Amino acid sequence: MSFLTHLFQSADKHHAMPETNVPDKALNSATHVTAQELIGLQQQARKLDLNRHSYASASTTGSHRSRFRGRGMDYQESRIYQAGDDIRNMDWRVTARSGKPHTKLYQEERERPVVLLIDFNPGMFFGSKQSLKSVVAARTAALLAWSVAARGDRIGALLINEAHHELPPKMGKRGALQLIRQLVLHSNPVKGLQAKHRPNALNEELKRLRHLAKPGSLVFIISDFYEVNEETSQHLRRIAQHNDIQAIQIVDPLEIAPPPPNLYNVTDGKRTGLLNTRSKKVRKQYAETFQQHHQKLKDIMTRNSIPLLQLSTTDDLLLKLQQNFGSAKPRTNMANTINEKSGVPA
Repeated sequence: MSFLTHLFQSADKHHAMPETNVPDKALNSATHVTAQELIGLQQQARKLDLNRHSYASASTTGSHRSRFRGRGMDYQESRIYQAGDDIRNMDWRVTARSGKPHTKLYQEERERPVVLLIDFNPGMFFGSKQSLKSVVAARTAALLAWSVAARGDRIGALLINEAHHELPPKMGKRGALQLIRQLVLHSNPVKGLQAKHRPNALNEELKRLRHLAKPGSLVFIISDFYEVNEETSQHLRRIAQHNDIQAIQIVDPLEIAPPPPNLYNVTDGKRTGLLNTRSKKVRKQYAETFQQHHQKLKDIMTRNSIPLLQLSTTDDLLLKLQQNFGSAKPRTNMANTINEKSGVPA
């Protein structure tokens, strides 16, 4: 169920109307991303540290600590020698001090592939302030991809819209550029608003994700999550058994609180309705509808021990990501900076 479906639940009435197309001239930095803009986020992404929260457990040698104990550069501890231990790792100092043979254990360094699932369902092409949710999703995915590329890890992705699109993991910059090309295509609101809604798309892609994300991967799921249900929870539980997951919920201010009391015409391109927020009953129904959605999502993520980060279309995106994945420092609002460069008011 999309945001607009929730919105129409609170509207007084609605009726059908002819489909409308979004003119190309309406596209700007608030409604659609460009390859140049996403490539330009490469330097900002260096402020993120995706290695801060979790450890890798993939089988390919790389630059991240893993749950596996083995040979490597990072000494962990010494323990009593066991049959089969490599004699080259003997800890002679502890052996001499204790009178018993001890061997050194190291934290093995391994690669950590990163897979992003980015949701561009029709409801993501909505925004009441600053930018569309689809734009925030694309910028978030690009920042994460560049952070991964800086570490030399592989980047793969699944993109959700009318059709399934899978990007096999590729190393470093190649993986980031591969993803950026698809982000530009899939975040186009002209095509996005014309796409047919797939009712169970999120669960279908999570099922595919279980096969794309190899054990030890770091998985990011970027969505508004209006399709979550018990099946979603089951898929997440299975993915989380062998991978680290970070859920990122994209929201608009209207999904947090109703607009000021007034009469509002609303449309999803096919239906029109009248939203009367002058009515206390409607405001209460409106607030409860979205609170239930947010609470349901939190419950599912909590149940599966998956951290949930909420990003609003009005947030300073890099700052919010820094607060979660790196050291946060005061900086100029990224969206305002982008709009100033393009000559488009925020």
